[in-house]
Amino acid sequence: MIPLRDDNPTNTFPYVTITLIVLNIVIFFYEISMGPRFEFFLDMYGAKPLFVLNMTAPAGYPPPYMTIFTSMFLHAGFFHVAGNMLYLWIFGNNIEDSMGHIRFVIFYLISGIVAVYIFALVNPVSTIPMVGASGAVSGVLGAYLVLFPRAKVLTLVPFGFYMQVIKVPAVFVLGFWIVVQIINGMVSGGRGGGVAWFAHIGGFLAGIILIGLFKKKGHGA
Repeated sequence: MIPLRDDNPTNTFPYVTITLIVLNIVIFFYEISMGPRFEFFLDMYGAKPLFVLNMTAPAGYPPPYMTIFTSMFLHAGFFHVAGNMLYLWIFGNNIEDSMGHIRFVIFYLISGIVAVYIFALVNPVSTIPMVGASGAVSGVLGAYLVLFPRAKVLTLVPFGFYMQVIKVPAVFVLGFWIVVQIINGMVSGGRGGGVAWFAHIGGFLAGIILIGLFKKKGHGA
């Protein structure tokens, strides 16, 4: 299932959501402008589990605490950034509306930090850099599931060889999404396919737990 948009109006303009999307896209275009140095850049500023857990890095590398944040704004390819920004665009505005701009920034970053550490704990000796906004965006999805489970989401759904666009309750769209993450995480042990499945799971759980602390009174379920 691929979400296209939701039917869930907001009361405030999503300044932070739009800024995050623009920032991620601009940084991605900067990455690809580097040509052959693209992978080196990701290696330098991605979050490496071994470095993050030990809070030490070899000479020439940035401090691990810095890469926890820089990794959230780096992406390894077009579909990587496009997928993350699509989910942020659809679901981020309502979560920003539910808690306010400043709280949303803090919530987003904390969800990303939790995602990095969950991934690091699953892969404690890995020096493969983790990059992408998906951990932080997963926090947004977890929060949305708690606040707006019955919101309708226009979704592209496969039926055999055909694709149908239908409205599906958010609980099914996001429930399906997290089940896919869990299954793939278990099958791969959190290490396979170049996807940080457990970072997604960690961010999602962070969103579910944190939304009650960050939302304004009277918002959501």
